[in-house]
Amino acid sequence: MSQPVLSYPEKSAPLAVLAAARLAGVAIEAKPDAKAAKDSPPTLSFSSGEELSGLPSILRYVGRAAQSSEPLYGSDALTACQVDQWLDISQSLVPGAGFESVAASVNQYLSLRTFLAGYALSLADVACWAQLQLTLQWDRLKKTGSFGHLERWYNFCSEVPELGEAAEQWGLRRRGAVPKPAASSEDAELAKAKGGGDTGSFDIGLPNAVMGKVVTRFPPEPSGFLHIGHAKAALLNQQFAEMYKGRLLVRFDDTNPSKEKDEYVESIIADIKRLGLRHEPVTYTSDYFPQLKECGERLIKAGHLYADDTPVDQMREERMAGTESRCRGRSVEENLRIWSEMFAASEEGLANCMRVKLDMTAGNKALRDPVMFRCNLTHHWRTGTEYKCYPTYDFACPFVDALEGVTHALRTSEYKDREPQFYMILKLQQSVWPTLPDVHIWDYARLSFVYTVLSKRKLTWFVNNGLVDGWTDPRMPTVQGMMRRGLQLEALREFVISQGASKNVTYQEWDKIWSINKRIIDPVCPRHTAVETSARVPVTLSNGPAAPEFVEVARHAKHAAAGTKQQMRSSSLWLDQADAQTLAEGEEVTLMGWGNCIMRAVHKDASGTVTGIDGELNLAGDFKKTKLKLTWLAQSEECPPLELQHLGYLVTKRKLEEEDSFEDWVNKESKVVTAAVGDANMRSLKQGDIIQLERKGYFIVDRAFDAANPSQPLVLLNIPDGRAKAVPGISAP
Repeated sequence: MSQPVLSYPEKSAPLAVLAAARLAGVAIEAKPDAKAAKDSPPTLSFSSGEELSGLPSILRYVGRAAQSSEPLYGSDALTACQVDQWLDISQSLVPGAGFESVAASVNQYLSLRTFLAGYALSLADVACWAQLQLTLQWDRLKKTGSFGHLERWYNFCSEVPELGEAAEQWGLRRRGAVPKPAASSEDAELAKAKGGGDTGSFDIGLPNAVMGKVVTRFPPEPSGFLHIGHAKAALLNQQFAEMYKGRLLVRFDDTNPSKEKDEYVESIIADIKRLGLRHEPVTYTSDYFPQLKECGERLIKAGHLYADDTPVDQMREERMAGTESRCRGRSVEENLRIWSEMFAASEEGLANCMRVKLDMTAGNKALRDPVMFRCNLTHHWRTGTEYKCYPTYDFACPFVDALEGVTHALRTSEYKDREPQFYMILKLQQSVWPTLPDVHIWDYARLSFVYTVLSKRKLTWFVNNGLVDGWTDPRMPTVQGMMRRGLQLEALREFVISQGASKNVTYQEWDKIWSINKRIIDPVCPRHTAVETSARVPVTLSNGPAAPEFVEVARHAKHAAAGTKQQMRSSSLWLDQADAQTLAEGEEVTLMGWGNCIMRAVHKDASGTVTGIDGELNLAGDFKKTKLKLTWLAQSEECPPLELQHLGYLVTKRKLEEEDSFEDWVNKESKVVTAAVGDANMRSLKQGDIIQLERKGYFIVDRAFDAANPSQPLVLLNIPDGRAKAVPGISAP
């Protein structure tokens, strides 16, 4: 008899089956299919023409066909039943909102056990181990230190030779790495890190990159919350550091006390943790204020910096015209005297700034003697009132990059014109501070989205003008705003990595990131029901239950870990007005989760609004033959009030041009609120829970039910699913 053939998507190898076959000594011919969809289930085909489909079925076959001395299905009936149970549970160990809770349950279960079923390694262990091995979310959970029992068990399984070999050959395929018989050479490490498959390209050819010595940095300014563009910058810097087995630095650029706040630092540090950045201890540009002051003074003595008290508007005009300042010829002694006045914040000092002599005739206006130091009397969030004069970003960035040992600075291509300035200033700094090493700049395309502003200045305007409820408003493109709206961090990371390090500037549609998010939340989020309050329609069933009945049903038909809920059935129901409008008298429909019903009479008022329906249950009817499947609720005082919020973009123009005034394109209708009632089970939902309201979409709980104030509605924010639909405040194209 020939070997059965295991077919599977080329980028989604069924590690559990392949590992179990090795362990069991079962001969299987692995046949990856390049044309199969990534989420297609594996199939096992036999010469007889029979076929098995799906991981659990194929694993059960492997267990029963095992040739090894140790039975993978256990040595008794009870263990075999436990193995079957764990094969089902393993399907819940998938990335998404429910992953952590399932992992916590397994961790607790293993607190007094070595194996999941029985007293030896079984299919149960192989199935669950493979799920963890293929899940990046597990890598992050391990670092929390809260899953010690699960981690102990996972490490034990990974050391089983057959499992380790399978993981080495197939475990990385899901991340786009094609198995090769290569040793762990530098080329192999780079090939692995550059990615492939569904990930973007990171083959950026960093100049002068040396394996083990590359240092990148993520330098946020503490003047606002991190947005999705910052997330891309942070993750790209980490990707390149790890590609070359180097280090990632996180340094706050706190050189402008007028914009900086301690709360921004705290929020950014929290977001960095959420993003899972692996970095060196956090530093601050203000840590180096003494060295920056010393470097500035050396450059003055060398004749490279000069004090300038030209009025701001005149200075701007002279720079645009390429006209040298009257102060450019000041003597070193005069410049040093004014330098002292600037740090003393005297009247003369406050009137001056310190500029660098570059090239006032350069076509690149960034080279026309930019400002290097300026006075600011605002209290600095770290140094207080110790300093009255601060370096500009243009002066501090190259100096501190070099001082901290950054080898490669990644910057978005919008700053391409400033790269010559960076190198010229660093060269001058090196001339008076010889130990400063070179820093190489690599530019990449910034992340831009349609109907979106990512400028921190513009986002601050929305906050300060009360058009949003702060930086965490779910309409804001900040990391915390998007998470509040239901975006999973795994979806954000996957999206950013998929962008790669392209230099091509494009405007991204939001559909892609929300489609990724849906793929993560849909398999695990519980299902609930809601009926809109406005003109809801009472339905009276002539043969309904004499008294309300309660039936235990699954919260998610395909995800047992979601648990169960109580479905109330009675002779008095509610339907949405929109559904009632589609009904014809005598029509048979299906009441979802219950059965068929014949709508005997549909009552309407003079305006055509449906005011009531008389129905008759026909539970013996075939749901396959009905045209309409309707959501419904039993009328009950226990149904909590809901506020469903559908959110739109902050601006109404698809792509804002540089000459556009974004204030003219503000979306004044970016939030649409609908009143509804939900099933009684929704009283137990917590803030942050993600659910699907059947036939209405995905939602995240922004405000939970309060038993002390039952008339206050739960607030549910609609989570986009990536499909084109009407957006509040935006006209259809």
